[in-house]
Amino acid sequence: MNFARVFFVGLLVSFLGSLPLGTLNIAAMQIAIGQGIRAAMLFSLGSLLAEMIYVRLSLVAMDWVLKQKLLLRILDWLTVLIVSALALSSFYTASQAEPAPNPVLGVSLPKVMLGFMMSALNPVQIPFWFGWSAVLFSRKVLMPDPSQYYFYILGIGCGTFLGNCVFIFGGQYVAYRIENNQQTLNWVIGGVFAFTALLQLYRILRKKDTLQQIHEKTNR
Repeated sequence: MNFARVFFVGLLVSFLGSLPLGTLNIAAMQIAIGQGIRAAMLFSLGSLLAEMIYVRLSLVAMDWVLKQKLLLRILDWLTVLIVSALALSSFYTASQAEPAPNPVLGVSLPKVMLGFMMSALNPVQIPFWFGWSAVLFSRKVLMPDPSQYYFYILGIGCGTFLGNCVFIFGGQYVAYRIENNQQTLNWVIGGVFAFTALLQLYRILRKKDTLQQIHEKTNR
């Protein structure tokens, strides 16, 4: 059994999946800019822990997850609310004369816990990993073996962390380059969050919610 290949596949898929703009990597970047790299790293560790749990569920409890229709719909609407709150708080931060942390991301919770909660309430990753796990099973890259699962999930965690580091250190670099013009960056980040919230709302209204996306990805 090629554990190294399973680890590398999980790392590569997760790393590439973490690069498109999304709620969690943009949040990590904004935390890095406003609260430092250490806080952003802790946030990322919490978020990847929740992601690894979702992947484990996709490997062994797919049928159970598919039956939780009400829970998945609640998570879809919670995502709209959370991302909308992040957008509004980013716009609020940008409107302040003096630099200030994002009110949502600056809550008095350990950053690991904040990252875990935001990732756990973000259902976007569920169809992504259900689809990829189904593809890897069908191509015999991943076998129904608990030993392989551990290397696969470990690779996913490492890939997500590396992907977040691109945004964390990239955000620090951008903040350094623009120096005192961080308000512009906050307006841009707020716009990304607002677009994400509208996109999620559009998917829900068009019946392209998490449950439908899981069915589409696993039936390909």
